[in-house]
Parts: sequence; structure tokens; C-alpha cells
Amino acid sequence: MTDLDAIAARHGVSPDAARHLRDALARGGGRAAQFSHPELGGLGQWSAGGMLMIGDMFNGGLKARVAALCEDLAPLAGTAAAAGAWWPPGLGQPAATGDQNGQRYAYFPETRRLAVESGGHLSLYETGDHRIGGVSQQQGADRTLQFTSQHGPVRLEDLPRVALAAEAATAAPAIQAGAGAPAHAAASAQATAAPAVSASGAEILSLLERLAELHRKGVLTEAEFVAKKTDLLARL
Repeated sequence: MTDLDAIAARHGVSPDAARHLRDALARGGGRAAQFSHPELGGLGQWSAGGMLMIGDMFNGGLKARVAALCEDLAPLAGTAAAAGAWWPPGLGQPAATGDQNGQRYAYFPETRRLAVESGGHLSLYETGDHRIGGVSQQQGADRTLQFTSQHGPVRLEDLPRVALAAEAATAAPAIQAGAGAPAHAAASAQATAAPAVSASGAEILSLLERLAELHRKGVLTEAEFVAKKTDLLARL
């Protein structure tokens, strides 16, 4: 049993949840973490010194468990594999990462993308309005990944695949060669790309509304609310 598995068992969470939190801590240098996992109360934030917020804000027992888990995982953050990003650039910071039997994934809520690497092959998927959380692996020869969102289970094959930059570059000469193709082809490509931009903005506005509600209820201080709001607005 690894140190990570032992810590997960001690705090009563799955290795996937512990790995997700460890990776989030690695991105914060072991001193802070922004995470999103159903076993950890959903969307949350922790920083050394005692500050912790989780989506399930009124669950005091879970909040204490997540806080203790952060403290135990922080020393492991410096050696976490998440420090070396394997996903394509330009996606932002992942809210959830993990690996299952030789397959690894990273979920990016701001750009609504899911990166999956299996057998050295990288694929990118559009997640739409799903807020990806836990992950499991279906039994069978293909061992397909299955995720959890607010809508229930989400199979990887049900998500639309997005062309990577390298694939788009390979396809470009063929597109140019077919210059006589119908004019609606270009318009279709633009229509496909447009929702990603508006979706990202919608996600940020939704987060701003949630922050405002937390501030109104006194969960966030004025300084915490202003700092987070400024950060989100800068991404629009």
C-alpha cells in the first residue's frame, strides 16, 4: 500500500479522491488547493493556516475530514506527478485529475474540456454543461472510463471528441485543397468553435453568482470575495 492509499484509507475516502486533492495541493505548492470532487464536498478551496471552503458548506463532519486530509497530503504534494502537465496547453488549470489502470485524465471546467491519455495516445473531449467529478472504470476488454456529473454517470464515448492542434494542422492541407467545397463548411466550423467561448463565460458567471451567495451568507469575508471575484472577472 502506498502512502497515498494509506492516507485515503485513514480518512475514509477513495484513492481517486485523495489523488485528486494531492494533485490540487501540488499545483498550490503544498500551501493551497482548489479542488472539485464529490467525495470532498464538490467545489472547494483550502489554504494552510485553517481556511477551508467546500460546496457542502453545512456538513461539519465532512469539512473536518477534508481539512485533516489536506494536512496529511500536503507533505506529498512536492513529489506529486501533477507538477508535470501532460495535457495540451491553453486549457487552464484542471479541477480534477487522476489515473485508472494506465489511463489518466484531467478535467478543465473553464474551457469545458476533458483530456484523456491512454496507451500514449492523447484525446480531448467537450464536456458541455457536465461538471465532472468522480471516475470509475467499466469492466470489459476496453476498460472504458466513466465519470460522474450533476446529471449522473457520463460515459467517455458519449462525449464529443475535439480535434487536437496537431490533428487540425494535419487536416488543414486537405481543407485548402477542397477550396471548391460548399461555403457552409466554414460557417459550420465557426459555429462549432463558438459555444466553447460562450460556455466558458457562462461558467464564470455562474461561479460569480455562487460566490455572491456565499458572501451574502457570511461564509466568505469581504476580502476573500473581492479577491476571488477579481480573479474570475479577469478570465472573461
